[in-house]
Amino acid sequence: MEIKINKEIRNYTESIVLGLTLRQCFFSILACIVAVIVYFIFIDVLGLEVTSWLCIVVAIPFAALGFVSYQGMNFERILINVWRSFLMSHRQLTFKPYNLYYEILKDYIENQRKESMNPNDKKLRKIKKTKQR
Repeated sequence: MEIKINKEIRNYTESIVLGLTLRQCFFSILACIVAVIVYFIFIDVLGLEVTSWLCIVVAIPFAALGFVSYQGMNFERILINVWRSFLMSHRQLTFKPYNLYYEILKDYIENQRKESMNPNDKKLRKIKKTKQR
């Protein structure tokens, strides 16, 4: 007897509050707290408009930690992979083909090429005679 279960069952997440997972709920609360702190610190110094934009910019990374996921990775895992692949191991990759059959038959191919270029070459005839002896 075989019971078929959809693969989508792996993507199930339990919602805590307002359809958010525990991770999303925690980081959204953290983003709100950070935005409120930045608001009260900079409202008198920068004014309302600049402070509101600053609150948004400061809250975005915390919100991204809770909500962004790509190919099953969380935001911090994505940042670690980006750091490793682009910044830590940045080098120029070049493609150098390697033909095993050519490497094995290189001497034979070079001899055939030389023979076909000039059949009346005296040096080549001397080389052939020495090889035959």
